[in-house]
Amino acid sequence: MQKIIVVHIITKMELGGAQQNTLFTVSNLDPRKHETFLLAGQEGELIEEAKKFKNFFIIKDLVREIRPFKDVKAFLQIVKILKKIKNKFSKPVQIIVHTHSSKAGMLGRWAAKAAGVKVIIHSIHGFPFNDFQPFLKKYIYIVLEKITAKITSHFILVSSSNIEEGIKYSIFNRERTTLIRSGIEISKFKNPETGKEETKNNLGIPIDSPVVLMVSCLKPQKAPLDFVKTCFIVKQEIKNVSFLLAGDGILRQELENEIRKYGLEDSFHFLGWRRDIPNLINASEVLVLTSLWEGLPRVIPQAMAASVPVVVTRVNGSPEAVKEGENGFLVTPGDIIGIAEKTVLLLKNPEKAKKMGQKGSFMVQEFDIHKMVNDQERLYAELLNFTG
Repeated sequence: MQKIIVVHIITKMELGGAQQNTLFTVSNLDPRKHETFLLAGQEGELIEEAKKFKNFFIIKDLVREIRPFKDVKAFLQIVKILKKIKNKFSKPVQIIVHTHSSKAGMLGRWAAKAAGVKVIIHSIHGFPFNDFQPFLKKYIYIVLEKITAKITSHFILVSSSNIEEGIKYSIFNRERTTLIRSGIEISKFKNPETGKEETKNNLGIPIDSPVVLMVSCLKPQKAPLDFVKTCFIVKQEIKNVSFLLAGDGILRQELENEIRKYGLEDSFHFLGWRRDIPNLINASEVLVLTSLWEGLPRVIPQAMAASVPVVVTRVNGSPEAVKEGENGFLVTPGDIIGIAEKTVLLLKNPEKAKKMGQKGSFMVQEFDIHKMVNDQERLYAELLNFTG
């Protein structure tokens, strides 16, 4: 059987949903049908895990920031590696380049074109443009996406909202898109390694203290300072509450300053990057997310799998996972009072919160990570008209 050669390219192996799912995909595509490669920049918390993958190539000049000199070098490095992969096989092979994230998506697709790759797929985990950018910056990103879309065979999107947005801006038509949810390992969140009490003890949180959690990179998109302000309001209503924030990023110093400003040092646990997210979610009463824009954040189905209700902002794909009043609440971005009120409502009504969490656990199957991989395999075969 002739194998499909699949080359995944992503900018940075940080501890994010797109990166974790890409690493899971390259490690779990059916090896009888696929020969899989991974290309990424040299930075990120997952880089050591990526290095364990046998067909991993580091693109040393691939960085997230716009750096024209480095970007040209990264483009040439990707072209060289793609040609090397093609030449590795003694007879012609069917090859797919599958890109993720904005920078790798742009450079990787053009490099694939330059290397003579016929099938180029781009996964959109959220567009590089948004309504919070200056008009000119947003316009430039849209134009670049529209130009690069012309050499893209197909698009994978994690939310129907992003499909409609792409069509709105004439980046693609519906026929060139496939909806594949960003997957999670459901069993890990249904069955965490440590119980609620043990996790609380490990974090130094009183057993009787209700916990509000946010899992997020500390960048403007996620509006983590809104979370701190939300916590301050919640604290006025529920004195013994504890707050957890798992994540790190460029807003770390501002976040720490905000925690001190609102006098939350004793109840706010700033955890940095964590690998035990299932334990943290299961130790929480409510999961909060204050994002200004999203694709469809994986932490929502993670909370659903753990039977934890959510209070999240009504952005992009989030309403596709959260049914208002059923498994959580949707609030307008920036409405800190609204987020706090819904959080307090759940904390003060534990039976209601329990029922909403259980409802979420019945709705999570479409986010199964194995389904995600199977859906990608099926798409690869369809695009290559591959029959084996």
